[in-house]
Amino acid sequence: MFHISDKRDRAALFRSRLQQALQDSAISRSALARAAGVDRSTISQLLSETGARLPNAQLVAACASALGVSADWLLGLTERPERLAELMAQSMTVTEAPRALVDEQIFAWHREAVGYKIRHVPATLPDMLKTRAVLEWEYAATITRTAEQAIGASEDRLSWMRASRSDYEIAIPQHEIMSLARGSGYFEGLAAETRRDQLAHLATLSGQLYPSMRIYLFEARRVYSSPLTVFGPLLAVLYLGRYYLAFRDSSRVANFAEHFDWLVREAQTGAREAPALFDRLAGEV
Repeated sequence: MFHISDKRDRAALFRSRLQQALQDSAISRSALARAAGVDRSTISQLLSETGARLPNAQLVAACASALGVSADWLLGLTERPERLAELMAQSMTVTEAPRALVDEQIFAWHREAVGYKIRHVPATLPDMLKTRAVLEWEYAATITRTAEQAIGASEDRLSWMRASRSDYEIAIPQHEIMSLARGSGYFEGLAAETRRDQLAHLATLSGQLYPSMRIYLFEARRVYSSPLTVFGPLLAVLYLGRYYLAFRDSSRVANFAEHFDWLVREAQTGAREAPALFDRLAGEV
């Protein structure tokens, strides 16, 4: 008896959603019948309150296609009327990542996530923690405006981000910090004085802003991560170089957050120890 009742309930929900989709799409019953390849009377029967049976899968799929909704939604299997391809398009986007200090898209994501924990794995060092001298060395040859204009605008944005209510966790490969101290790899050619000042700056900020900002250093030979940022439960963004790959599906965002938390658990240097390490390395440059 319960099984029959369940079928009737689902048939009633199908009727309701089919009617709603017809109204939203402004498609007539006759037009829907033609698109589905059935008589108009068949559509009328589907919408009749006396009908207690669901149509076959082929007719459900045909109606869904004609009305621009998903068959699962018509059948009550999901609360989202969008088709799978549309849901995927909404949950994952590709955005151009300009090589510039003032990145409007990144700033917009930070504003959207104000108040949430932001987990960040930078490509080198986080821009918000770089000294002016390092920014000038790194970006002067690639930004479209003058270095002075771009860095001034960047400092304004980064000051806003530092003053926001967000909680920041930053995981950096330890070899990046060692490369900065030694002037090797990415930081080859950067003057010793500039590297020393940058390390001292990291030591000061990581101490002053703790615990609202926590820096962890992980050993890339044991664990690995692509550059990414997880903006609370809202979205996760992978940095590919030329593009950002942004995910808004809650399960994927949770996966990226879990990945970041794994980096923190496996960190070779914890947030409490990071300031002392930066200070020691600055003294050795």
